[in-house]
Amino acid sequence: IVVKTPLAGISPEDVEISVEKGVLTLQGESKKEHEVDDKNYYRKEIRSGSFFRQVALPTTVEEEKVKAEFEDGVLKITCPKAEPAKTKKIKVNIIKNSKK
Repeated sequence: IVVKTPLAGISPEDVEISVEKGVLTLQGESKKEHEVDDKNYYRKEIRSGSFFRQVALPTTVEEEKVKAEFEDGVLKITCPKAEPAKTKKIKVNIIKNSKK
């Protein structure tokens, strides 16, 4: 399973990713500073915000093998599918009661 999300302007170090019980959670913070220092004035703007997203995965995944890559402002999370649980067959023993 591959999940992609644009995170332009957000540092990958400010993003936390977790997978637990079939739910992928992304959370993080963005902070941008803009500074202008001219002859007659000085202006500094700081924008900040946080985000939190949860995505229910359509199938079980191997949580310990989830990988994330960040390239050109896009976060790509790869979640390998887990093997389906195998059905265990149980043999029924027949016990015969002898009546006297």
